[in-house]
Amino acid sequence: MVIGIFKQQKFNNYLRINAKMSRKPNILIVYTGGTIGMIKDYKTNALKAFDFNQITKNIPELEQLNCSIQAISFNEPIDSSNMNTSFYVEIAETIENNYDKFDGFVVLTGSDTMSYTASAISFMFENLQKPIIFTGSQLPIGDLRTDAKENLITSIEIACSRKEDHKPVISEVCLYFEYKLYRANRTTKINAEQFEAFTSMNYPPLAESGVHLNFNKHYMYHQKNDEKPLVIRKKLVNDIAILKLFPGITKEVVASILSIKNLKGIVLETYGAGNAPNTVWFLELLKKAILNNIRIVNVTQCKGGAVAQGHYETSVGLKEIGIISGNDITTESAVAKLMYLLNENLSLKEFTYYFEKSLRGEISDVFSS
Repeated sequence: MVIGIFKQQKFNNYLRINAKMSRKPNILIVYTGGTIGMIKDYKTNALKAFDFNQITKNIPELEQLNCSIQAISFNEPIDSSNMNTSFYVEIAETIENNYDKFDGFVVLTGSDTMSYTASAISFMFENLQKPIIFTGSQLPIGDLRTDAKENLITSIEIACSRKEDHKPVISEVCLYFEYKLYRANRTTKINAEQFEAFTSMNYPPLAESGVHLNFNKHYMYHQKNDEKPLVIRKKLVNDIAILKLFPGITKEVVASILSIKNLKGIVLETYGAGNAPNTVWFLELLKKAILNNIRIVNVTQCKGGAVAQGHYETSVGLKEIGIISGNDITTESAVAKLMYLLNENLSLKEFTYYFEKSLRGEISDVFSS
């Protein structure tokens, strides 16, 4: 009798697993705003908002994808220039509230701040086991030469792609644009006019779309323990600033930025491999800020390459006073990581350890301890 019950339980489990394997993946499109969501009214020649609830009707090509698609839009779509941390939380909560209902998510935002937004979401989601793909377009979806359809269709196809064990191929936050899928927190926007608007100088694409959709699986981020529950960090500290150096920057300019009320963090954009003026006044101002518990991160102004504090004489002083090395992190990702870590109430030693360590694949392993 006991053996019979055990066999029945195994059979029921088998049925549940096979039912899960045979069903189509469910994909949720989250539209926040941006160029991609506009369509032309050919009677008036004016652009109007695209109804994503009618997406398969307006883009019949989506019917060919082996997945079920639903869409949800912000009550008031926002221009990406108005993006801020409260909208990051709204995006995160939209995904959180639908996480168990869907197998993947495609987030549509304006491209101007997409790398900032997608980087922030990557840090907010801990133990992520499903794909979150950010995309947008340079031209509205209703334009004759639009890049929107390809970006959207391929992003959905990536989100519903499965491995042989029926787990998602992608289980991280990514950005797809112009035939390439990138790790989101490695990207930066490099062109305001060309369709190839984004790049990832320090990390290869995770996938490339051509005649075939080719995944570079050995570059993908994998959780060390995929049984850990999803954790969403919704508290971000935005009392930070970016201080970009330039030849001739004055003591007054640096002092005024470092003395901003309630300032908690600085992304210091330096020259080349992390170099900066080694003048006494400059180093003293930075040292004073660090003593006032302001976390300062050294990030290179270059689109590619990395900070190597101490390699040149003009970066030795930065290392000695306690400036944190950003290694090969992007400015966009550094901003997001600062916002995330500043809420954790870490000591300077702890903060330095976690910032210089790769948490979501944002820093190359060669730098991460």
